[in-house]
Amino acid sequence: MCVKKYNKLVRDKIPEIIEKSGRSVVVEVLGDEAYKKYLDEKLSEELQEYLECDNVEELADMAEVIFAILKYKGIHINDFEDIRKKKAVERGTFDKRLLLKEVIGAAEGS
Repeated sequence: MCVKKYNKLVRDKIPEIIEKSGRSVVVEVLGDEAYKKYLDEKLSEELQEYLECDNVEELADMAEVIFAILKYKGIHINDFEDIRKKKAVERGTFDKRLLLKEVIGAAEGS
């Protein structure tokens, strides 16, 4: 019998999908601290997958992890969008594609 170990956070329906294929799974329901740790690892994993293949589906996976992190932190998606919009107004977006090359002169108070 072949056993493959993963120890990674998966979407809720993944165990069911695996079992429908005739295989068995062992899962654990995570506590708060472990859940946050694995969410952070999953976000990093999804970012790496996006960087490797430049696939929009990986961005969707990243968004799903971000939504889970927000829910874990008790932040509603609308509140998160308000934060994003506020930062866009105060600091701008990335629409102009600006690459900051240098800053010349010492900042005041340095």
